Amino acid sequence: MRPVRSWRDVLTLVGFLTPALVLLAGFTIWPAVWAIYQSFTNKALTGFEARSPRFVGLDNYVQLLGDPDFHASMLRTFAFVLLSAVIGQTIFAFLIAYLMADRPRWRLGFTPLFAALFLLPLAVPEAVAALLWASTANGTPEGLLNRGLGLVGLGPVEWLQAHAFETVTVVNIWRGIPFAMVLFAAAIESIPRTTLEASLIDGASAWQQLRRVVVPILRPQILTFLMLTTITTFGIFGLVFFLTRGGPGNVTEIIGIYIFQRAFQFFQIGLGSAAGVLLLLVLLALGAYYVWLMREQV
Repeated sequence: MRPVRSWRDVLTLVGFLTPALVLLAGFTIWPAVWAIYQSFTNKALTGFEARSPRFVGLDNYVQLLGDPDFHASMLRTFAFVLLSAVIGQTIFAFLIAYLMADRPRWRLGFTPLFAALFLLPLAVPEAVAALLWASTANGTPEGLLNRGLGLVGLGPVEWLQAHAFETVTVVNIWRGIPFAMVLFAAAIESIPRTTLEASLIDGASAWQQLRRVVVPILRPQILTFLMLTTITTFGIFGLVFFLTRGGPGNVTEIIGIYIFQRAFQFFQIGLGSAAGVLLLLVLLALGAYYVWLMREQV
């Protein structure tokens, strides 16, 4: 990039950056600052606190740290992120992209068909996907999954009641795999063919080639995607809310639904904001850790 040499260059730079900075400030920075401020108040949507909120210091944070429901929702969210983002969307998607690529020693057949099937979720909006899976996982014999079980003589399963957490985890994996596959497939195709051929000449098996050649080369791309999918999965709300609304009971009450319920169902804006701030701190720590891992690679 060439250096800025005159006031015309400065104006041009400012002109191009201003729209993006305005959007960033209006829709990211300012809401975060406002949420931090609200977290130190007893702001509510109803009652006396709605009209005259007051500063309460760290009371909201103390209440959250002593709330078993908050602890449970955070643990549930960590499990959800581990299963759907780390194992499902990252590891599983990487293996599929590896098997469908032209580079490896062995590959999955019918690549165009598999690519089309796995890319279909990209065309489905979140709300539509939730409604689609609500119909598919219907607990009655008419549900698509239960119809399949009926063909082999098995009884209907109440997927969104008896296996709600597992079901929403699978749905989130289904939603996130397409983007991961596109990213990993492009990264795998960028590996020089001579590097892979050299490993084969040296006698590497398919597993050794994947573990000792492909994964180390693509470590920056893997870590970048892992950081993105981890952060977005921590903040997921709509898909789980449309499917289960956090139920049955609180089996699928991840942190996004916990914040929504405290802020807009129990009308405790200050408490919900405090929970959002704690989530922000967790995400900042994870982001810093991923950046550190990528710098270690460099």
